[in-house]
Amino acid sequence: MDWHKRFLQQAAWTGDLRSYLFEKAGMSRAHRVLEVGCGTGAIVAGLTTPAVIHALDLDLSRLTEMRLHAPAVAPVCGDALALPYPVGVFDITFCHFLLLWVSDPLKALEEMKRVTRPGGVVLALAEPDHDSRVDRPGELAPLGRWQAEALRRQGADPGVGSHLLGLFRRADIRIVETGILRPGEKILQTTAEREMEWEVLEADLAGLVPVQEVSRLKLLDLKAWEQGVRVLNVPTHFAWGRV
Repeated sequence: MDWHKRFLQQAAWTGDLRSYLFEKAGMSRAHRVLEVGCGTGAIVAGLTTPAVIHALDLDLSRLTEMRLHAPAVAPVCGDALALPYPVGVFDITFCHFLLLWVSDPLKALEEMKRVTRPGGVVLALAEPDHDSRVDRPGELAPLGRWQAEALRRQGADPGVGSHLLGLFRRADIRIVETGILRPGEKILQTTAEREMEWEVLEADLAGLVPVQEVSRLKLLDLKAWEQGVRVLNVPTHFAWGRV
């Protein structure tokens, strides 16, 4: 799996939203910005800001690759649950498809708040709710249930998006805006995108679902896309607020 391509795909899904939210958050006036869980740099590489940008990730190999795509960004290998920064040093702290993967999303938000200055902004740009996934035709419905189970087995919380507002409130971050991203059926527009989605899904389902059944549903899925009857919607939530 080429994870940088995957992260670029996910970044494309939220491109319009990020432009809107970063403008509202004052990215063009920020002095110090932090992305928590930067992966290979798909987001920070495209940031337009005069700020000094810091990018943190727990995976050193991904952080090393991030330096290739965003050489001006300051890389830090660290844990979202114990950010290695003092109190109140960032104007904007954000994450993207991160909270579902951490063992304690509330603690992660509390840490993001801690390192953000008073009046600064904390953003969670995209957190999915796989438990509310919709698949049509109906024969494809097991895909959503299986993927949610696979994510749980990997230690993720596939339904964290539905709790995002509550998590912000519990972290005592003053909510400015929340919402749900565009429907999933508008995302996988090309064959290449669908194949990448299946590469991830097949890896997730390995050992959980018989290979023959996965292959059968993959053929049904691709045929449904070709016929224009495929619906795939994973509600993906965002929230941002001030410290």
